[in-house]
Amino acid sequence: MPERFRRKIRKLRGSRTCGWGRVAQHRGSGQRGGFGNAGGHKHMWSRVNVEDPDYFGKKGFRRMKFIHEPRTVDLEGISKALEATPKKSEGTEKKAKINIVDLGYEKVLGRGRVDTPIIIEAFSFSKIAKKKIESAGGKAIVIQH
Repeated sequence: MPERFRRKIRKLRGSRTCGWGRVAQHRGSGQRGGFGNAGGHKHMWSRVNVEDPDYFGKKGFRRMKFIHEPRTVDLEGISKALEATPKKSEGTEKKAKINIVDLGYEKVLGRGRVDTPIIIEAFSFSKIAKKKIESAGGKAIVIQH
């Protein structure tokens, strides 16, 4: 009867590593350290640096939509400011004239009361503010930018 061919593993049985060096070598997928890009920010960082250095981080910029909120002032604030300052006269009419844009505001809102006729110049007015100014005998003049 011919002698049967013996595989090398029969001799290596019981040697723990079976000729593959120190602990856990040649153990299959556990050796690889994960699938795909797993570990790219940890133990496979050197591979990311070499093969795909731009993989992590932000590039460029995104424009944010800029919404301009106009600086507003109420009729209440204007009437209080008028009470504190002496009235200016314009021609024959005794109406105070205020340019809101020079004071750093852009829009007039309708909160408060207007008792005296005022001429107000601004980039824009709310509907209620315009109605209150004109009912008191004043004018709401819209200035173009």
